[in-house]
Amino acid sequence: MKRRDPQSGRMPYHQAGAGEGTSHGMCLLKKNSGGLEVHGTICGREYGRKLFQRKVYRKSRSGTGMEERIMSRILIIEDEEAIADLEKDYLELSGFEVQIQHQGDEGLKAALSEKFDLIVLDLMLPGMDGFEICKRIREDKNIPIIMVSAKKDDIDKIRGLGLGADDYMTKPFSPSELVARVKAHMARYDRLVGSNQKNNDIIEIRGIRIDKTARRVIVDGEEKAFTGKEFDLLTFLAEHPNHVYTKEELFREIWDMDSIGDIATVTVHIKKIREKIEYDSAKPQYIETIWGVGYRFKV
Repeated sequence: MKRRDPQSGRMPYHQAGAGEGTSHGMCLLKKNSGGLEVHGTICGREYGRKLFQRKVYRKSRSGTGMEERIMSRILIIEDEEAIADLEKDYLELSGFEVQIQHQGDEGLKAALSEKFDLIVLDLMLPGMDGFEICKRIREDKNIPIIMVSAKKDDIDKIRGLGLGADDYMTKPFSPSELVARVKAHMARYDRLVGSNQKNNDIIEIRGIRIDKTARRVIVDGEEKAFTGKEFDLLTFLAEHPNHVYTKEELFREIWDMDSIGDIATVTVHIKKIREKIEYDSAKPQYIETIWGVGYRFKV
């Protein structure tokens, strides 16, 4: 896997996915107290920019101070470390929060289990190719997907767009063009969705995504089937993390009745939920048993 020179910090741009037989220049990343600076040349043009720290602030509506603004989140699924880092640098410079995944299967898990506003998806990936990832994401989410690839054949573009990609960029391309396309697609998506549309009520905790609106549970990118009461019980515990509830309290909350001889129902449902969300149901990491008291959802 290609990396920057450990001593100089330089990264040849042709190693960052510019394509074979093309020389585009060098870039140099330097850290300072204010954040990160990037300097160098691309296609013969010099540049020098500062990549500020990830928190962004704006004036509060009251005019009395500053408030933190939540940045849009971008997921980059790209196996070439150099090009992924360069894309990340430019997107962060433009005010986005960026996460990188180098493996196709891991990228799919992140895309399905976490909330992102746009995905930059490479076509040729280890573990799972970009076509399959795009198809799987489209079954669950409608966020913009920009597919990137060194393949220039029209058939690949047609297939990618046909599977639900919103755009197809052929390598090599300018990082500035990528940023421009990201902004354009996000603006278009916001207009289509509409500012007044209600988002699904979602709880996300350590790889578990509970969609209360659609009543769906996704664990590490894989959807699990839950009965009505299993879903209600899991949701209630997840909405009250680290709070210990007795079996009687849970029975009263979920079944809406006093526990008269039916308290074992809670134990049975907890066991079934653990089988679906825990790596090892014998050693639960999410729903813990507090002996002599009850259960809690650990965060």
